Amino acid sequence: MSKKILFTSFTTWLPHQKSNSSDDLLQEIQIAGEALRARLRYRNSFLRQLPVDIELASKSVISKIAELQPDIIICCGMAESRSQLTIEAKASDRDDILNTQVDLLSLIAGIDGIEISYDAGKFVCEGLYYSVLKHLQTSPLSTHCIFAHIPILSPDNLTEVKNSFLAVVQRLTFV
Repeated sequence: MSKKILFTSFTTWLPHQKSNSSDDLLQEIQIAGEALRARLRYRNSFLRQLPVDIELASKSVISKIAELQPDIIICCGMAESRSQLTIEAKASDRDDILNTQVDLLSLIAGIDGIEISYDAGKFVCEGLYYSVLKHLQTSPLSTHCIFAHIPILSPDNLTEVKNSFLAVVQRLTFV
């Protein structure tokens, strides 16, 4: 049985940004087409170029969760200052901290170019992640959610980042 995955990404937020690496990566995944989806055993939906606004982005994603009832949610954001793909372990809203229910150590074991992060950035990425995790706590769905921070993509790192990301997606389909 194939899993339903919801992928999200943001638009840019600063004038110097020509694109958002999280959205660029999801565009690469969409281009990969049917052969990739069949190999990875998932049915995907994309909610790309979310506004860089916690409230608006969260409402959009939670609405899409209600509509699609995905098995897996992979929220993605750009991390300009990071050099490799990172998966966020937690998100906070002031004093409340929520952890992903996914075993991240097992998820990334043996995958090159990826690490676990414990700092979702105190920006819209963390706000969205927190909102989705909070929503899932009260939801009857048994949906798994992670947040992936994508470094700036270049010809030198695109293949590694994409392959690492796809390895994570594939492993999530077995959770």
